[in-house]
Amino acid sequence: MCDNIVLMKSHKFALRIVRAYKFLTEEKKEYILSKQLLISGIHIGAHIKVAQEAESKAGFTHEMQIALQHVSRTEYWLQLLNESDLMDTKSFDSIDADREELRRLIVSIVKSSKGIIKEN
Repeated sequence: MCDNIVLMKSHKFALRIVRAYKFLTEEKKEYILSKQLLISGIHIGAHIKVAQEAESKAGFTHEMQIALQHVSRTEYWLQLLNESDLMDTKSFDSIDADREELRRLIVSIVKSSKGIIKEN
């Protein structure tokens, strides 16, 4: 099992996003917003994964900041889906809580890595 908590949580979140996309396209016949949600939601973990292989602390921080941007985009698409009644409130609250947890983790990592860069 992975001992990198943010990588593990972003992977689990991506799986939730994939399942939400599948539901939205198959059950709700919604293809536009759900595709945007899929793209932004799975890119969070992809950028976190790439950050692990960064050649420098600056590269690491940059990838984590991009992951944070995707967290923000994901929040936007989730809100639109919820407010347009394509996603019920219970599902929205659950997945958005996971998104917020990821956001807080990534913000903390970015702040810490920026501090490390400034010290060098």
